Amino acid sequence: MKNKVSFITLGCKTNQYESNAMAQKFIESGYEVCNIKDNPSVIVVNTCTVTNIADRKSRQTLRRVKEEHPTAIVVAAGCYVNVAKNLLDEINEIDLVIGNTEKKDIVNIVNNFIENKEIIDPFDISKQSEFDDFGIITYSEKTRTTIKIQDGCNNFCSYCLIPFARGRIRSRKKDNILEEVKNIAKKGIKEIVLTGIHITSYGKDFDDNYFFIDLLEDLNKIEGIERIRLGSLEPTIFTDEFVVRMKKLDKICNHFHLSLQSGCDETLKRMNRKYTIEEFRTIVEKIRNNFNDVNITTDIIVGFPGETDEEFNKTYEFLKEISFYKMHVFKYSKRDGTVASKMPNQVDGNIKDIRSQKLINLSNENELRFNKLYIGKSIKVLFEEKQQDFWVGHADNYIHVKVISDDNLENKIITVTGTEATEEDLIAKL
Repeated sequence: MKNKVSFITLGCKTNQYESNAMAQKFIESGYEVCNIKDNPSVIVVNTCTVTNIADRKSRQTLRRVKEEHPTAIVVAAGCYVNVAKNLLDEINEIDLVIGNTEKKDIVNIVNNFIENKEIIDPFDISKQSEFDDFGIITYSEKTRTTIKIQDGCNNFCSYCLIPFARGRIRSRKKDNILEEVKNIAKKGIKEIVLTGIHITSYGKDFDDNYFFIDLLEDLNKIEGIERIRLGSLEPTIFTDEFVVRMKKLDKICNHFHLSLQSGCDETLKRMNRKYTIEEFRTIVEKIRNNFNDVNITTDIIVGFPGETDEEFNKTYEFLKEISFYKMHVFKYSKRDGTVASKMPNQVDGNIKDIRSQKLINLSNENELRFNKLYIGKSIKVLFEEKQQDFWVGHADNYIHVKVISDDNLENKIITVTGTEATEEDLIAKL
C-alpha cells in the first residue's frame, strides 16, 4: 500500500505553486496525494506569515491537524517557519519544520525522519542567492496553472516581514519557465498565472538584460496557452516602453493588480513605498488609456501607525477617484522586527475596524457597479468548475461569472451575455 500525503496551503499563489511542486515530488517517489479525510501518513501545512492573523492561523492549523490526525507526521513548511523558528519549537504537535529553501528536498527530509528520526534546522534564507528550482512542475489545477517565476523581495516596506521569510530577489531561469509552460500547454490547460513574491523585479539579478517584459513576450508565443494572468504588480513597472510592448501581447489578461497600500503621500512615505499618489494616478490613467475593458484591483492597509483621520480621508477620497474594481483591505498588523512596529502613534483597533469597513463598503459598491456594466453585453469566460447549479469562471478582466447549463463547461472559453449583477458575480446566459 502506498504512503499517503495531504497538503494544507495557507496564503498566496506562490505557496500554492510550491504545494503543487512538493506534491509532484511525493508522487514521483511513490506516494499518493490524498484528501486529508483519507487518513494520510504525512500532512504538510504550507504556512503563511504575511500578517499576525496569518501567523495565528498557521499555529491553529498545525495544532488542529495533529489533534485530528495523531498518528500522521505533521510537517510545518514555509514562511512562518522562516520567521518564527523558536515559536515553532514550542508547538509540540509538529514533527518536522522546513523552511522555504528546504521545500524542494521535502521527500528526502520526510523519509529520513521516518527511517532515522532525523530532524533538520531550516537554512538561513537571507543567505540564499539563487532561485530554488523544483524542476518542471505540471501537477496543478485542471483549468489554470500557477507558474512561479521569481522569489524574494528587496523593497523592505516598513510593515513587512516577507524579505526575512523569503530572502532577496532571485529569478528563475527563463528556459525552465518556458519549458514548464510548454508542458502545461500539452495538458490542455488554457490559462497560466505568473506568481512570485515581487514578480516585476524578474531578471534584475541577471546579467543578460532579460527582464519581466522579455519573459512575457516569450510566453505569449507558446501555442496552446490562451491566457496569461499576472500576479501582483509594482505600479512603477508601467513605464511608457513597458506599456507599448505589452499592448502587442494578445494573451495578457486585461486585469492588473497594483499594490497601492495607501492613498496618502505621508502614509506612503512612512511605509517606505517608492511612489506618490500623483505618480500612481498617472499610471492608472496610462493603463486605462491603453487597455480595453481593463479592471484594476489593489491592496490597501488601514490603521498604519500615525494614520490620522485626515490621512485616512485622503486615502478614501483617492480610492473613490481611482475607482478600483475590487480592493483587498487589510487592517495594519504590528510585526515584531519591522520598522513600523517601533513607530509612535499606533492606531486603536476600533478605529481600524471602522476604517476597514468603510473601504470594504466602497469596494463592494465599485464591484457591483462594474458588474452591472456587463448586463446585456457579451464577455468571454474560462469556466473552471461547477458549484451547485452554476458553472463558474473568470473573464479576462477578472469578473467572476456564473452560468446555468446542463453541458460540461469545464476548461472551456465561452462567450456569454450578462443578465444580472451582484456585488460578487455577473450572472450570465450562454
